[in-house]
Amino acid sequence: MTAAPEAAAVAPAKVEVIANLTGCKPEIRIDADELRQGICHTEKVDYLITTFPEEKYKRSWLDSAAVYGGKYLVGTRWIVSAKEPEMLEQFRTKLGGTIEELTGIGPSVAPSAS
Repeated sequence: MTAAPEAAAVAPAKVEVIANLTGCKPEIRIDADELRQGICHTEKVDYLITTFPEEKYKRSWLDSAAVYGGKYLVGTRWIVSAKEPEMLEQFRTKLGGTIEELTGIGPSVAPSAS
């Protein structure tokens, strides 16, 4: 049996497959028609893995997340988000995908200078 390249093994995949490639056993938080989401708790970082049955659901999710801003690792019908965005680059070497930075359009949590 030959091993497939790691990055090619994921897209599109199940939450459990992506979690396994990143070294965790996920706790499924959402199991709906539009998406499945699992959380991974590790010593280094907590992160969410979200998978979608179709690309249009992923795009809608990203459009909604744009309000909050942040960085996301985005693949074919899946997204990984982490409290420590620098971990996304490490995950990208295992999963493939691209890192997208959403600018955020909501209120700032920092006091304004005005």
